[in-house]
Amino acid sequence: MKFRRPQRFRPADSAQQIVGGFLLAGPFVVTEEVWVLAENMSLFHATATICVVAAIGYAALYKADTTRDPDVEREVAGIPIRFISLLCVSFGAVLILALLFDAPDTFLETDQLSADGLLVTFKAVSVGSVFSIVGAATADSIFSK
Repeated sequence: MKFRRPQRFRPADSAQQIVGGFLLAGPFVVTEEVWVLAENMSLFHATATICVVAAIGYAALYKADTTRDPDVEREVAGIPIRFISLLCVSFGAVLILALLFDAPDTFLETDQLSADGLLVTFKAVSVGSVFSIVGAATADSIFSK
């Protein structure tokens, strides 16, 4: 049995994820259809979308890239740090761009700080993160060799 050292998660890995996450998040944050879709989604749909985002991210990091083993990476509460970073970058990139571009105020008819506005923004972020996580995971996998 070959002993594998935990892969060191470096700031450069997060930087690569950030570039990929922001690259694919941008077009979906400023698309009216995403905000209309988010307004019509239920909380169940948003939660299911978040689960899909996590599954895509995990699969991209540890199933598509066979050089990585989640069991030997450094962890926090049993979850690989690289995966935690990937999720934070994916959701964070979409949220930051949405707020930076003032998308909630542009696309929502309700006050963006109302409960309804915050909920729709949460759902729109879940939709945009589907694409952001693909970019973040791809950049991480390509450039961390």
